[in-house]
Amino acid sequence: MSERAAPFYCPYCGDEDLHPSEEGHGTWECRACNRAFQVKFLGLLARGLQADTPHGGAS
Repeated sequence: MSERAAPFYCPYCGDEDLHPSEEGHGTWECRACNRAFQVKFLGLLARGLQADTPHGGAS
């Protein structure tokens, strides 16, 4: 099994200066804007993937 994915950007300021927080699993700190946030996987959607265009004839 692979490592868990880490966020690349702060969801508040967009900076990349992120570090894992000591507050618990999935918590991150942005040192640029001094905010902390949590990333949590909720599950897969029941509807699955849907195409942007309807199936059928060619255009």
